[in-house]
Parts: sequence; C-alpha cells; structure tokens
Amino acid sequence: MISNSTHRLFLSLFFFASGLSFSTWASRIPTIKSAFDLNEAALGTILLAMPVGSLLGLPISGWLVSKYNSRVPLAVGFALNGLCLLLIGTAHNVFTLVVAITLFAFTTRVFNISVNTQALTLQKRFENKIIGSFHGFWSIGGIAGIVISTLLLSLGTSLTLHFAVVGGVMVLFTIYAYQFLLAGDRAQSGNKLNLKKPDPYIFYLGMVVFLCAICEGGMFDWSGIYFQQVVKVDIFTYGYLIFMTFMAASRFLSDIIIARFGMPKTYIMSAVCIVLGISMAVIFPAFWTAMIGFSLVGFGTAAVIPMSYALAGASKKYSPGMAISVIATYSITGMLLGPPLIGYLAHAFNLRISFVIFALCGLLLIPITRAFFNHQAKISS
Repeated sequence: MISNSTHRLFLSLFFFASGLSFSTWASRIPTIKSAFDLNEAALGTILLAMPVGSLLGLPISGWLVSKYNSRVPLAVGFALNGLCLLLIGTAHNVFTLVVAITLFAFTTRVFNISVNTQALTLQKRFENKIIGSFHGFWSIGGIAGIVISTLLLSLGTSLTLHFAVVGGVMVLFTIYAYQFLLAGDRAQSGNKLNLKKPDPYIFYLGMVVFLCAICEGGMFDWSGIYFQQVVKVDIFTYGYLIFMTFMAASRFLSDIIIARFGMPKTYIMSAVCIVLGISMAVIFPAFWTAMIGFSLVGFGTAAVIPMSYALAGASKKYSPGMAISVIATYSITGMLLGPPLIGYLAHAFNLRISFVIFALCGLLLIPITRAFFNHQAKISS
C-alpha cells in the first residue's frame, strides 16, 4: 500500500520535471532565434506552434482523463514530451522545427491536464492546502532548467546535446515513477461538456487564466529576448531566472497567503504586482530595475493559476478533470495570443512598448475576479 505522502512526493517530482522540461525549451529560444536567423515577427509566428499544439491536445487529454485513470495519459504524455524535446534539438529547418514544437506542446498539454487532475484528487486526502506547493515544484524545476541552460551556454554546449540529455532523463524517470502515481481516480460523472449552456462559474475563471496566460506565456518566451535586446546583457537568461525564482517563492507561499488574506484579496495583490513589475521594467529598462520588475511579475502571476484550478475543481457542474480541461482551453488561448502578439508589436514598434500588454492584462484581473466572486456568492446564497 503506497502512502499519501509517497504519492505526494512523486507527484511533486513530476511537477518539478515538467518545469525543467519547459524551461529547457524556453530558455534556449534565443539560441533557436539566432540559429535560424529569425526576426521578431518570424519568431512570433513560429511560437504559434506551442498554443496550436496545446489546443490540439486539449480535447484528447480531456477524453483520456475521463475514459482512463489519469496516470496513464500522465506517464505516456510525459515520456513522449521528453522525446519531442530531442526532436526540437535536432531540427535543421523551419518546417521540422515547427512540427517538433507542435508535438512538444501537444504532449505537454496531455501531461498537464492529467497531472493537475491527480493533484486535485490527492488534495482531497489532505486537510491542509497542497495545490500551491505542486505548482511551486513546477517553478523550482523551471529554475533548475534555467540554471542548467545558463551553465551549458557558458560552456558552449550544443542545443542538440542539451535537449537529448534532458529528454532521456525524463523518459527514464517516467518508467520508474509510474508505479507511485494514483490509480483508480476516474470520475464517474461530470465528464460531458455542455456547449449550449456555458457555465458562468467556469467562464469567469477561464477569463482569469486567459489574462494570466498572456502574461506567463509572454514572459516565458520573450524574457530572454528582452534582456538580450533591451537590457543588453550577454547572459540573457537572467530575466527568465529571476522571474521563475520569484514565481516559485510565491507558489510555495501562496497557500499561506491565501489562508491569511483569502482568495479575492490574493488575486488583487497578484494583479498589482504584475502591473508594477511590468511598468518598472518598461519605464526603467536598466539591469537592476528590470530584474526587480521581472521578480514582481513572477510573484504576481504565480498564485493565479493554482487558485483558479482549485476553484475549478470545486465546480458543481463538471468533474475535476473536465473542469481543468475547460479552464485550460482559456489558458491555451492566452498562450496562443500572447507570444505572437508581443512579436508583432515588437516588430511594428519596439519590444519595450509591446510589454505594456502584460500590464493591461494584470489590470483587467481586478474587475474580472471581483465579478467571479460576486457570482460565487450569488449561487451560494
């Protein structure tokens, strides 16, 4: 009999490994931009492959989680994700690069829906909140990926070797850790999506994660470029590293912050941090002001997704897996629009001006979260 603590440990390790995988890819985007001699608009177009692949993965991942135990698509999706990372590293032309990125995003989405379904199921076995810590481990994995990338960049390690090693470790880890995942968590009800009557409860949460996804996706894909071209530093991973570091810190603290202030105030504090951080980085694009600004953005965006997923899991209309799948649709749409929008605005104006989009999204979080909690109070009364 596997204990709940053991399940939690290995689920945390999967979150960690997922963050490592994603940041390995994202931290080397400037390398790919240089290798293929891409301008900002061309890079923005290629980055569309990520959200497109994720959108393709959404209906399939939702179906898999509703039909099988979530650990099956979790393990298969994560192992294939490691192999797709290798495909990106070996791409020699734009077409194969786009195909590899699309498959990478597809497998990432299948894994993410499954692992968050496991997290919500395991949360029911604990009295204290643990959702924030899972996402904190994702961020810690992201930091580890950036540190490794920074080290390998300084050593002149090739992209192919870098991605091959990380991808291989992911596959081996999945084979070993599969046995420690939750089994028998398939929901018996709430697995059908009703498109005729959209649920306002899910719609408001969807808009929240949509806005946050624009910020997160843009920061993931463009923070390195911003530090390379605007801040003008040779080691362009600094911005991404500080963003991910404060995101991790915030996620580990989020359960405590929520318990102290409540979710409505935590959403507002998150929004304020995003707006202040982006404003500082855009108005004063020197190294230290940009570092402080990016840290505030990381701290602000961190709690939004875990809070929204936890609230979605409490939906009375959908099972946890289906609710997360619906919410993720909004998230991927934000990812779809954010990075290429930044690329097109940067090409038309400049990169500094394009980052104002993130501040606007942060500002909009305030009225939308207020509308959600007003609706929640109305249906509860």
